[in-house]
Amino acid sequence: MIKEGNKAPAFALLDQDGAKRTLKEFGGRKVILFFYPKANTSG
Repeated sequence: MIKEGNKAPAFALLDQDGAKRTLKEFGGRKVILFFYPKANTSG
């Protein structure tokens, strides 16, 4: 698990349009990563 304040490891994910995005392409800018366990589930 990554501890608060540590740098995130390199990764790639699909955005809302299905395009592959990498953390590296946001270099030099502040990025907030928000994860929540019940994404796309009911209730």
